[in-house]
Amino acid sequence: MITTRAAGLVGAGAVLLAVAGLVLGDRVSPAALWIAAGVILLLVAAACAVDYAAAASPKRLKMSRTGDQSVWLGETGQVTLLLQNRSDRVLTGRVRDSWVPSAGGTPAMQDVRIEPGRAVAITTTLTPTRRGDRAAVRVMVRSFGPFRLTYRQTSRAVADRLTPKWRLRVYPRFNSRRLLPEKLARLRVLDGSVVTRGRGQGTEFDTLREYVLGDDVRSIDWRGSARRSDVVVRTWRPERDRRLVCVLDTGRTSAARIGDEPRLDAAMDAALLLASVAARADDRVDLLAVDTAVRASVTDVDKKTLLFRLVTAMAPLEPALVETDFGLVAGEVLRRERKRALVVLFTALEPGALGEGLLPVLPQLAARHKVIVAAAHDPELARMAQVGAGAVAADVYAAAAAQRALSERDRVAAALRHHGVEVVDAPADELASRLTDHYLALKHTGRL
Repeated sequence: MITTRAAGLVGAGAVLLAVAGLVLGDRVSPAALWIAAGVILLLVAAACAVDYAAAASPKRLKMSRTGDQSVWLGETGQVTLLLQNRSDRVLTGRVRDSWVPSAGGTPAMQDVRIEPGRAVAITTTLTPTRRGDRAAVRVMVRSFGPFRLTYRQTSRAVADRLTPKWRLRVYPRFNSRRLLPEKLARLRVLDGSVVTRGRGQGTEFDTLREYVLGDDVRSIDWRGSARRSDVVVRTWRPERDRRLVCVLDTGRTSAARIGDEPRLDAAMDAALLLASVAARADDRVDLLAVDTAVRASVTDVDKKTLLFRLVTAMAPLEPALVETDFGLVAGEVLRRERKRALVVLFTALEPGALGEGLLPVLPQLAARHKVIVAAAHDPELARMAQVGAGAVAADVYAAAAAQRALSERDRVAAALRHHGVEVVDAPADELASRLTDHYLALKHTGRL
């Protein structure tokens, strides 16, 4: 392959011949000019052939990768490509490390000079715009000759039987982790690490202590008081070792975009915060992602590795444009959880999906487990429902449509509550906080 430098030489020769023809005029014949042009082309071709032969073969490069294999969405990672020159010539060229567009790889091209037997490393900075597995596609290496008139080029994937194709796993965005210290502080208060433990229906017995003015007289332990010859009361702590099942609806309703992200990403963010707090509360957390099939499952995980297992399972999930089979959801939960558990279903309050799919199977699920439906909605809908003073006909119609959508959502929530299901309906950026607060309230009152 020739470069623009070789084409420039041919162009310069053509310009010189044209100038010579104008200056000499009739003193030079056209045949002589054509012969001179042929000589110039032959000289350039010979120079290109010599230059091409002297260029190092890019096929003699040995390639390998090191660097980040996982990163959070919104953060930056780096992957290093190691190029070892196994030829006996200096390789001067340009390298392009190609990734899928959503990996956000920069820079696009990098110049290299590799001595024989030596190796160089080039680093690609990755700023992914989507979660999931972002793959390295191919590496293009262009090796120039010493005069840079020609180049040799090869393009191949950095993979063989021993080195699999490199992938960067992008974990879902966890914006709500900034709220984790606040929620854990509330949990410590409930657990009695900061204030005196209180008594709640269904909570677990902890210890006996002396009665102080203001204690609930129903907490007095009369047998213990008789043994100590002093009035003592029972203290209680929130229930531990309860089961929490987070069910992600990955059907068509999860594909609706709220702001710049699909509803599924808001559900993942809320599930991660809830699971982190529940694990600190010594509850056992499971995850299930379902549409028409089970897409991901995390069960019986130690709390030290829970967050890693959850984000690893969530990362490759994508909304499926199918109607969710809530019969499958209920069947999987009932099959996996024999004891009473808190089931949090992350879905949308849509009449068509829930009215025909969830409500028929809800009584069976709610009879055995405590069920919460967590739904993220677009706050833009409430804004559209407001009509200003200078509204035109299009604004009125848009407000009427928004008002109808809000009314339908309220009717679905009322129907769910009628079946004993608790509903947490919040804007996408507030769902994680409100859902975790609801969980802490349930734990405080012993209703898990």
